[in-house]
Amino acid sequence: MGWTVTIVIIVLAVVFIAMTVKIIPQQRVAVVERLGKFNKLLTPGINLLIPIIDHVRTNHDLRIQQANVPPQTVITKDNVQVKIDTIIFYQVTGPEQATYGISDYVYGVRNISTATMRQIIGKMELDETLSGREKISSDIRIALDEATEKWGVRIERVEVIDIQPPTDIQDAMDKQMKAERSKRAMVLEAEAAKQDMILRAEGDKQSKILKAEGEKEARIRQAEGQRQAQELEALGEAKAIQSIAEAEKHRIELLRSAGLDEQVLTYRSLEALSDIANGAANKVFIPTRAIETLGSIGAIGDMLKESKK
Repeated sequence: MGWTVTIVIIVLAVVFIAMTVKIIPQQRVAVVERLGKFNKLLTPGINLLIPIIDHVRTNHDLRIQQANVPPQTVITKDNVQVKIDTIIFYQVTGPEQATYGISDYVYGVRNISTATMRQIIGKMELDETLSGREKISSDIRIALDEATEKWGVRIERVEVIDIQPPTDIQDAMDKQMKAERSKRAMVLEAEAAKQDMILRAEGDKQSKILKAEGEKEARIRQAEGQRQAQELEALGEAKAIQSIAEAEKHRIELLRSAGLDEQVLTYRSLEALSDIANGAANKVFIPTRAIETLGSIGAIGDMLKESKK
């Protein structure tokens, strides 16, 4: 009987301690009610409660959580059904509001996300929907923030994972994409051919220009060479004439210094003509200037006679 009482006392003590001491892990809080009314929040670490009077209503994880929204079929502005799959990242910032503001904030977040998505997609056409994931995510997050602020929940991010149009639309889009790619390939090929022709024409033009400039330079150099040759030839002839004139001048000066005047030179020229006339040829051509001097022959004869006397 004594052992039984002891065991009962020990069990009651353990239960009392378990109901009195509460250990809360990091990044978690517990909502405590006293006699059915909110009393306080239990923070991480060791917390003490009054057994029977205090009661832990619920625990909240303060880390960022994620909620997968089931794929929803929505209709676009141009009456095309698309299936959209989204995921929501949220965080509990007010444990008290999350407990008493709504019965299930995760369910509420999903429902608001679905309703907002239908409104947004209903205002967009299919092409805008497929290319507007960022806009859809932003609009859903703004709508959720307005609704969940009073729930003590903050929406961190909304991501549109996948947008699936109907199969026939997808096939048409694939064909259109292939046609666009073929068109771009043809355009690029034509552009490359055009560029090649332009480069070839430019190269041929540059080649002709260089060739013409080369021929022009060659003609200029040839003309310059001919001009210099003519100048040198003329200079040579001028120097030769000058040398001859100087030699003749020197010869005449020597003759004059020897006492031979013009009349003696004329007489000797006539003697030379006489010798030529005695030759085999019977015709003698006398220059005009020599004939002019014939009038002075008489004077020359008189001069010779006087010299003999």
